[in-house]
Amino acid sequence: MMGGNMSKMMKQVQKMQQEMLKMQEELANRTVEGTAGGGVVKAVASGKNELVSIEIKPEAVDPEDVEMLQDLVLTAVNEALRKAQDMINTEMARLTGGFKIPGMF
Repeated sequence: MMGGNMSKMMKQVQKMQQEMLKMQEELANRTVEGTAGGGVVKAVASGKNELVSIEIKPEAVDPEDVEMLQDLVLTAVNEALRKAQDMINTEMARLTGGFKIPGMF
């Protein structure tokens, strides 16, 4: 026998799921960027935690030092992905009131 509390709780869960889907769509359209080398390398990531673009200014390209360019790209990409994850975590905490819901992100 389902009481009124159970029914109310199910409605709240459904509402939260709808809000999460809406938030995921909004986050997918938001971007953050990471830079390295004073901005010579810029990586942009979305709220879907996907890399959207990478910009490399010509002065970052030194055929004699490809390793430095690789390091700059790694640094910029990792910073962008970290910022994207922070943005996702912040929005999730706002939506769930700080509750961790397994499997959501």
